[in-house]
Amino acid sequence: MTENKKHIAILGATGSIGTQALEVVDSNPERFVVEVLTAQNNADLLIEQAAKYTPNTVVIGNEALYDKVFSALDPLDIKVYSGENALSSVVQMEAIDIVLTALVGYAGLTPTIKAIEAGKHIALANKETLVVAGELIMKLAHEKGVNIYPVDSEHSAIFQCLVGEFQNPIEKIILTASGGPFRGKDKSYLEKVTKAQALKHPNWDMGAKITIDSATLMNKGLEVIEAKWLFGVAVNQIDVVVHPQSIIHSMVQFEDGSIKAQLGLPDMRLPIQFALGFPERLKNNYPRFSFVDYPNLTFEKPDTDTFRNLALAFEAINIGGNAPCVLNAANEVAVAEFLKDKISFLDIPRIVEECLNKIDVIDKPVLEDYINTDKETRIIALELVN
Repeated sequence: MTENKKHIAILGATGSIGTQALEVVDSNPERFVVEVLTAQNNADLLIEQAAKYTPNTVVIGNEALYDKVFSALDPLDIKVYSGENALSSVVQMEAIDIVLTALVGYAGLTPTIKAIEAGKHIALANKETLVVAGELIMKLAHEKGVNIYPVDSEHSAIFQCLVGEFQNPIEKIILTASGGPFRGKDKSYLEKVTKAQALKHPNWDMGAKITIDSATLMNKGLEVIEAKWLFGVAVNQIDVVVHPQSIIHSMVQFEDGSIKAQLGLPDMRLPIQFALGFPERLKNNYPRFSFVDYPNLTFEKPDTDTFRNLALAFEAINIGGNAPCVLNAANEVAVAEFLKDKISFLDIPRIVEECLNKIDVIDKPVLEDYINTDKETRIIALELVN
């Protein structure tokens, strides 16, 4: 019987968040049914996952891989589709209760919009969706009565701190940052860092793009923008503090001065499980945090002069309109080029800043404006690379 089970669609099933989400499903087979799995290029793992979880439908984004996936899964009576349009269609399937959007970057925007329009609750691991079009997304979710459950560890922490406090105004949100692999380094050091160094995060095991964003502190900047929209606060109500141990995942300060924090070992399965299982906390056997093992929890101010991306994110959200969309698109291009060894580490914030200066601001953008801004920014960013 599956009447009491949540039927989930996992967009980006072969990535870091997607694979850990399936671990959560494995731990709670009586709670969840996998209805849809999608991947962009990793056909082999998608086929393996589909054979194990027997979803109703899979989507392979890369249309060139359709035949391979279809021939493997058709005998299992699993529907197979390919391409961007298929991704936006499957999220509207009647059987789906909740959509986990774990796609990387701007690609998550349209499927998330389509899922919300279809009345599906969202477990959001794709922060870029709110960075690019936060006002549009939150308005649509409100209109459709859709809940957005944050999967980022920081926003999950804030959400957990707010449970039972929704009638109490927030004075301040305090986002914690590990500081990444280059915490404490200066610009002369950063000029020479390699891709391999940047991909070595001290605490978290994540995909390449988010790991580079953590090294540049852009990830924290994107989280500031995401927090503004998710929790309905002003930018001046959001602080960032560097916390190298990554045990306190974020905090909320209320109007009486009290601060609530959510603590735990760095393990993405916890926020994924909380989002998928909400309002229940599901039992698990993951490793537990002990204060004895971490006698010193330390905090420091972020260095926004050396790590310009965090300052640029605050600048973009203060400008408003389509500026955060520019920030995101420029950063996606720059990170991709850095991962191809085409540019240096410090070229990433340079390209982002130049794009912010070159693209015209649209104060009240509609979806078409976001789409056009994204395209225009990517063209300019690539020109700045070359």
